[in-house]
Amino acid sequence: MSIQNFANQFVCDLVAYEPGKPIEETARELGLDPASIVKLASNENPLGPAPLAIEAMKNEAAGVHIYPDGGGYKLRTALAEKYDLGLENVVLGNGSNEIIELLCHCFLNEGAELIAAEHAFVVYKLMATLFGAKYVEVADPDFIHDVDGMADAITEHTRLVFIANPNNPTGTMVGEEALDRFMDRLPDHVVAVFDEAYYEFLEDAPDTLKYVREGRNVCVLRTFSKAYGLAGLRIGYGLASPQVSAILQKARQPFNANSMAQAAALAAISDQGHVAKTLQTNSDGLAFYEKAFTERGMEYVPSVANFILVKVGDGDAVFKAMLEKGVIVRAMRGYKLPDWVRISVGTPSENTRCIEVLDEALGA
Repeated sequence: MSIQNFANQFVCDLVAYEPGKPIEETARELGLDPASIVKLASNENPLGPAPLAIEAMKNEAAGVHIYPDGGGYKLRTALAEKYDLGLENVVLGNGSNEIIELLCHCFLNEGAELIAAEHAFVVYKLMATLFGAKYVEVADPDFIHDVDGMADAITEHTRLVFIANPNNPTGTMVGEEALDRFMDRLPDHVVAVFDEAYYEFLEDAPDTLKYVREGRNVCVLRTFSKAYGLAGLRIGYGLASPQVSAILQKARQPFNANSMAQAAALAAISDQGHVAKTLQTNSDGLAFYEKAFTERGMEYVPSVANFILVKVGDGDAVFKAMLEKGVIVRAMRGYKLPDWVRISVGTPSENTRCIEVLDEALGA
């Protein structure tokens, strides 16, 4: 008898999360030079890591034989000061994804429910299933979270409501007025989770930290993977009210944020020049893609993040055709959007190459 018969069936039935295709794997499969491949699939920073973070990592390298600060005191203190919060409000994670998992560890069980939008980050559904909870999807007309509908969906069994803002993969945002309306209806037995991985790209970001300062049952997720260019280090954080934060800290592994990641993130906070350059590159890139899609009569979703969703007819086929020419985008069938692909904003030359190859793929 297979060991699978003795494993939790809901785990065996899961479809594992599939990340963007790596450059090395693509080069190996297609016999291409890795340097010639353009990866625009994982919403990474095309400019690379913050320079101050690189220097911090070099300085930290000689001490990696010592366990990291398990409490992340320096980084948590810097984040608390940055956002005018207390140390007790900050929880570090191995990427903000780990904070998602911690929330599910703490609040989900077989009788609980997690609510999210129909076209939200697929990890929410994976986590709900992994913990045996019911996953409740709420339709998102025009690809924007219907927070009123999400509030309507709350029951006595609901424990977590995830609002990705901006949302991945649609790049859309919910405004502060709608969030205030949602929070006015949030019952005491539910934690609202505002996943703000792309927060730094917003020109007019809603103030969700006011809910933290008010002591509400909320957790705001942010990361160093995107604007700061530290995706490979896996370092993110949650900003939560003290009662929520205290519960998360109990579920957290003692050394979940490694010393290299802590040092790099601490330095990156100060590297605002790199962030400013990143935001300008992104703004220019979004404008480039919107112009290109408009000229081609292609439907797309205007984005406030560092990626853009465009309708191409057969997303899987276009993904494959572009991949064969060394340009990696993201097919969206896993998000119930088989006609679409998501393209991360790259450097000007990468964006130009992407459109050239997209034209070839659509022509074929």
